[in-house]
Amino acid sequence: MNATAPPAATHSKATAVFTCILAALAGLMFGLDVGVISGAQQFIQKDFAISDHTIEWVVSSMMAGAALGALGAAWMSSALGRKRSLIIGAVLFVIGSILCGTAGSPAILIVGRIVLGVAIGIASFTAPLYLAEIAPEKIRGAMISLYQLMITIGILVAFLSDTAFSYTGNWRWMLGVIAIPGVLFLFGVVFLPCSPRWLMMRGQHEEAERVLHKLRADKDAVALELAEITEQLKVPQRGFHLFFQNRNFRRSVGLGIVLQVMQQLTGMNVVMYYAPRIFQGMGYNTESQLWFTAIVGLTNVLATFIAIAFVDKLGRKPILYAGFVVMTIGLGIVGTMMHLGIHTHAEQLFTVGMLLIFIIGFAMSAGPLIWTVCSEIQPLKGRDFGIGCSTITNWVANMIVGGTFLSLLNGIGDAGTFWLYAAFNAVFILLTFWLVPETKNISLEHIERNLMAGKPLRRIGQ
Repeated sequence: MNATAPPAATHSKATAVFTCILAALAGLMFGLDVGVISGAQQFIQKDFAISDHTIEWVVSSMMAGAALGALGAAWMSSALGRKRSLIIGAVLFVIGSILCGTAGSPAILIVGRIVLGVAIGIASFTAPLYLAEIAPEKIRGAMISLYQLMITIGILVAFLSDTAFSYTGNWRWMLGVIAIPGVLFLFGVVFLPCSPRWLMMRGQHEEAERVLHKLRADKDAVALELAEITEQLKVPQRGFHLFFQNRNFRRSVGLGIVLQVMQQLTGMNVVMYYAPRIFQGMGYNTESQLWFTAIVGLTNVLATFIAIAFVDKLGRKPILYAGFVVMTIGLGIVGTMMHLGIHTHAEQLFTVGMLLIFIIGFAMSAGPLIWTVCSEIQPLKGRDFGIGCSTITNWVANMIVGGTFLSLLNGIGDAGTFWLYAAFNAVFILLTFWLVPETKNISLEHIERNLMAGKPLRRIGQ
């Protein structure tokens, strides 16, 4: 008896594994870009002799580029295809990394960061979409989760890379080395097939069927998936028109925007971007600052597993409540310690511990779950428009937060800044009660019916 797997099944498995590698590289690339500036900025500031305000521009310019990239990604992925969009994103990522690593002035560095941001905006919109359309149904959820997890791993790797280069102070290598995963990502995307769904959208039915036969191996599964895609494409995306015509759709878009603003005002990304500066305020030297920053990244990775493990068991709202409470307490205590003064090593460690508690609160709740809820509350006809609005809002709010943190520190002090973010998180507990629906084990169709029937937002999952 021949135990060798059929060639079609072997090819299908290899393609699935290759797609997993793509997911990992796309997420890793995203995380590297977010995390790398944290350890580099103090050396950039010293080398160029620039102010805190200019450093804020260096940090936040990437988010401005990402908002632009996300804004154009929906059109690009539809007109050019998911694969070509990812190729463009990878090329821009490599160019942006090289520009940043070789920048001779703050202006060139900001331009490089904007180019990197555009690349990330394209990838953050297109990669999950491509993966969802090309992955076998049995591993689709796992692959999207892997993509989100790899973002946090990318941030950790960036922090560790920054720590390694910190002993020489070579910020150019910190920023330039992330071109390597960009090249690997580009190489991987070139050899991947086009999305069958996109091919069907363009009327290329035979090519879509050929691609699916390579990916699935089972002829019956191919026929079923082709029929499902054909049925789904009968529902046109009319989000822009629906937004102006339907009050209930405006409510879901508005909630998605509010949720993304909430996520950014938790203060998580200011910790990610400015962790060494925060640890400096606690009295640590440069090497210690970067090692503790790496610990922040590791905590972020590990705590993400809490959300993955419990989101479908406990529900969205209970975990969000817990997360906002934990974040309020964590930042409140950090602010209090900075107000009282951190004088001993024990007080330093306690303050670091409370900051890590805050990180756990975010990574287990608002980090992954805001995105989950945003994708669940949009009706089918307007899903692309609604999620697009949420994504752009996330990057714009991210840019504002990243571009104001040092000004807040210099204006109202370390303690006042952390108390401000703690107050935001306390308000978000109330907003979660008033606005956020529980969507655990509820079909998207049921949520849509309740939304369009005019039920209060917090009850559309009932």
